[in-house]
Amino acid sequence: MIKKVLVEVGLSPERYNLQWASAAEAPRFVKLITEFTAKVKELGPLGAAEGLSPEEAQAKAQLALKLVSDRKLRVGFGNLSKSLRSEVPGLTDQAIAQAVEEKLTKTIGGLIAG
Repeated sequence: MIKKVLVEVGLSPERYNLQWASAAEAPRFVKLITEFTAKVKELGPLGAAEGLSPEEAQAKAQLALKLVSDRKLRVGFGNLSKSLRSEVPGLTDQAIAQAVEEKLTKTIGGLIAG
């Protein structure tokens, strides 16, 4: 959902990454953090990769925060998650991304417009 919101407000979704690593996976954790740090450095300051001024980037980041904090969007995402888990076990990342795209685009657009 967060990556979808970033795209909708005009920020690079590569600025967000969520990966899981247990306490016993120190090498994996180091690799994940190193890769993400390199990606953020490559993108530069917020707005640089998107061609935005610092003020525009800040406004878009504030809008993204408002969207992900919105109860309607969070409930919609939660309901979508429940239905996906109950419908098909072992869904692919692509299938999940498509479902998020289909179900949340309208909600996000309405919140941005409102």
